[in-house]
Amino acid sequence: MSKIKEKFAELEKKNQKALVSYIMAGFPDEKATISTVRGLVKGGADIIELGFPFSDPLADGPVIQNASTVSLQKGAKINKFFTLVKKIRKETNIPLVLMTYTNILYHKGYSKFIKDAKNAGIDGFILPDMSIEESKEYTHAAKNNADTVFLISPNTTKKRIEKISKASTGFLYLVAVYGTTGIKTGIKNYTLKAIKDVKKQTGGKIPIGVGFGVSTPDDVRKYIDAGADAVIVGSAYLKLIENTPQNKLESKIAAFTKKLKKQTIPK
Repeated sequence: MSKIKEKFAELEKKNQKALVSYIMAGFPDEKATISTVRGLVKGGADIIELGFPFSDPLADGPVIQNASTVSLQKGAKINKFFTLVKKIRKETNIPLVLMTYTNILYHKGYSKFIKDAKNAGIDGFILPDMSIEESKEYTHAAKNNADTVFLISPNTTKKRIEKISKASTGFLYLVAVYGTTGIKTGIKNYTLKAIKDVKKQTGGKIPIGVGFGVSTPDDVRKYIDAGADAVIVGSAYLKLIENTPQNKLESKIAAFTKKLKKQTIPK
């Protein structure tokens, strides 16, 4: 059983849902990333999603695009990323998911990249631009090595959800809003309905995680109450990182994470 599956099984026994915390590796620098990870662990994050920057991040809004640009300007390279993951692994056994774009893996070769990522300590992958129709080589390379988390949206057809859920392991990522990532206000009724519909269709065979535009503890609570098994928070963390001095970063991240995590425990 993968680390991610083990985490969901552990949470189920505790009657809790998962908080998945996203950060951009190397933003604004490696020291800040390490401090942030320590804060996430202290705050009770269940899974950490590490972004690796890409020059054309189609799914990302301005906050993550900015973090991606800064990370690239600081000289982000995949080998440096793997070294950073190894440093994180020495401090915590928390499940780590790499969020990046297909071309990064394709360029190196799926099998080679996934093997190197797994050896560094990565447990799964989220590739927003990986289409289910072109995923055979990718999923074959990841099989028995790492989880492949695919994305669906509230307007994805039932037939397509069936295909995507079969290819997904770890959890299924439901995009909460139409458009890119970012801090948005308001929970959409179509998202709450989509959570219920997808849960019913998948029959509990795979956890459903909700992300994009989730920024407050109230957001987390509403999605959990609607039936989500996990909630992904990203841009809100990056804004906090951007506006916090290095010497206060770990404690600020820990405090914010605790508030979010508290809402994943059903009342």
